[in-house]
Amino acid sequence: MVAFGKRGIYKTPEQLRLMVRPGLATAASLDAVRAAIAPGVTTAELDRIAEETIRDLGGQPNFALVPGYRHTICASVNDAVVHGIPDDRPLEPGDIVSIDSGAEIDGWNGDSAITVVIPDPDRPELVAERQRLADAGEHALWAGIAALAGARHLNEIGVVIEDAILSRGEFGILEDYIGHGIGRSMHEDPPVFNYAVKHNGPAVKPGLAVAIEPMITLGSNETRVLDDDWTVVTTDGSAGAHWEHSVAVHAGGIWVLTAEDGGAAGLAPFGVTPTPLA
Repeated sequence: MVAFGKRGIYKTPEQLRLMVRPGLATAASLDAVRAAIAPGVTTAELDRIAEETIRDLGGQPNFALVPGYRHTICASVNDAVVHGIPDDRPLEPGDIVSIDSGAEIDGWNGDSAITVVIPDPDRPELVAERQRLADAGEHALWAGIAALAGARHLNEIGVVIEDAILSRGEFGILEDYIGHGIGRSMHEDPPVFNYAVKHNGPAVKPGLAVAIEPMITLGSNETRVLDDDWTVVTTDGSAGAHWEHSVAVHAGGIWVLTAEDGGAAGLAPFGVTPTPLA
């Protein structure tokens, strides 16, 4: 375990620059998957699309490097919040689909997630409710990233994320699954909380690279893992949403590694302008 605040969790400027390519490959895979999500498409097909995109950009799927997992993405549908395994069940109108993807290039990692609600003209109220959930998660993600730009300690952003979520409604915030550091490994120290905790966490300073990922539900935050040992579902059957970006802190500011524009569009409503890595 790397001690918080020690040099071990901070990257050099050159190391942060090496994280740009896997971040962009991850972003491209999610763009391709988002464009393909539709009724009748299977999550196994989405998995193949993501893999092809990452490999075409010179990377390899880092999820497939996790022992016991062989897919490019996690595809979590409806009451599955995270870690869903791609399969051959066709997506249906009204489904809420969270896709988590990651790429490794030259030993460095990217990790990001999106949530998409499939339109259903026969169930507009269901779609509206699920879209409200997805929007709350995305809003909280960008609020947390914006907070990172001015934070002194990492756990300040958990307070902001929690407040941002609850400002949009009474959503459940998962506590057993949180964000993390990222770099040579997809999951590194330090932990990145999506809610307020008592300790400050490590200093936010140049070299910090973290994956911020709020995970929320329409009901309780209680979850269980299915017999496949991966898929995390809500115990009350409520729908879930998952958003994530990998973000670098550097001498000039912050840069969202898994967004093609560095996060400019998502951060603009918060008055934050990302700065490219020099």
